Amino acid sequence: MSDLQTMPSPPMGTFDAQGNYTPRQVVERDLSQPFADAISGTMVELKEGKLVTGTVVRITHDEVLVEIGYKTEGVILSRELSIRNDVDPNEIVKLGEKIETLVLTLEDKEGRLLLSKKRAQYERAWGDIERIKEADGVVEGTVIEVVKGGLIVDIGLRGFLPASLVELRRVRDLSPYIGQKITAKILELDRHRNNVVLSRRTLLEQNQRGARDEFLTGLKVGEVRKGRVSSVVAFGAFVDLGGMDGLIHVSELSWKHVDNPTAVVAVGDEVTVKVLEVDMERERISLSLKATQQDPWQEFATSHQVGQLVYGRVTKLAPFGAFVQVGDGIEGLVHISEMSAHHVEAPEQVVTPGEELWVKIVDLDLARRRISLSIRQAAEGGELAEEYRGQFQVDEHGNWVGGDDSTREATWSEYFDQAGQQPAGEAGAAGEPTAG
Repeated sequence: MSDLQTMPSPPMGTFDAQGNYTPRQVVERDLSQPFADAISGTMVELKEGKLVTGTVVRITHDEVLVEIGYKTEGVILSRELSIRNDVDPNEIVKLGEKIETLVLTLEDKEGRLLLSKKRAQYERAWGDIERIKEADGVVEGTVIEVVKGGLIVDIGLRGFLPASLVELRRVRDLSPYIGQKITAKILELDRHRNNVVLSRRTLLEQNQRGARDEFLTGLKVGEVRKGRVSSVVAFGAFVDLGGMDGLIHVSELSWKHVDNPTAVVAVGDEVTVKVLEVDMERERISLSLKATQQDPWQEFATSHQVGQLVYGRVTKLAPFGAFVQVGDGIEGLVHISEMSAHHVEAPEQVVTPGEELWVKIVDLDLARRRISLSIRQAAEGGELAEEYRGQFQVDEHGNWVGGDDSTREATWSEYFDQAGQQPAGEAGAAGEPTAG
């Protein structure tokens, strides 16, 4: 009998050393709930609009069969599988996969229980998207369609992204975006109308604003920067500084008066500019081109003195006198009282626009950028300004007259190089000055 102890225990009981048999004890399985409840737990309570989870048991071209509980099967028609149109059911679900669905109707005219995976997805997605909108967050999705006016983005439901909000600038051809994953902000949300409007541009602007703030913080007033002209407008020119555009107002393009900015700069020109102002709040940069160039008034004031004679060209007439250009971008006024030793009723009695003549500097105000000139006093003689010395001689009458014409023209052209005008005539056209 001792050999029996080494034998494996029979499935229905055991023997002791004396050969007595003990039947296997039968133990009832313990349940955490009543047996009836355990049975009912395998049954699914169905009602329209309820979310239920089931297992895919069959897939055809037109529909998917889902088992959602004890001997209960529902049908998902192909149009209710996805928010995408004309999809292959096999691309959306797999056999044996557990999916969440929404009960559409308990029994259609063919006696089927109809389910929708698409609308179950909507229900879940709406809750998520509403929370994201409330938190001012972003959504990510794949572009699935190009429609009139924009794109459709799969964010768990169909989000509409208007064409004007895809990029910072409007995009004409939207087809390359198909299949791309994009991140966007939620602009509008209307659950009743099933309407979600997205904006990618808002997000791009926010990101750009951070970069712009960083760029502006690093830009200092008075700093000299190099840039490239990005556009020219009636009121000035915009310059790309390598992170942002700054504006050169027309008044800062040149020391000369500028009527048309295109006469000074063109798109693509590389320029050196000085930073005049950085407006952090309005994100604007004011620049100056002329501030990086020598001030002709300062140069003129340094090289000229009151009492000297200079050669000029009449630019325009006014009731109170005539304006005469005496340097590059430098104009002075000959008051009507300084036009002649005789009484003058109107400036045109003495000079005409375009006429070249000698004038004397009677006042030089650099701070106010004003020069007072005199034709009358120039006729009385005086000392020539430095740039004319050596180019003129004194004739037998004591008047300053030009030497070699080509040398004199070269000297004057530095100041009076204007297209379409005739070369300067002989000195003293309106009252030759004497050597004094």
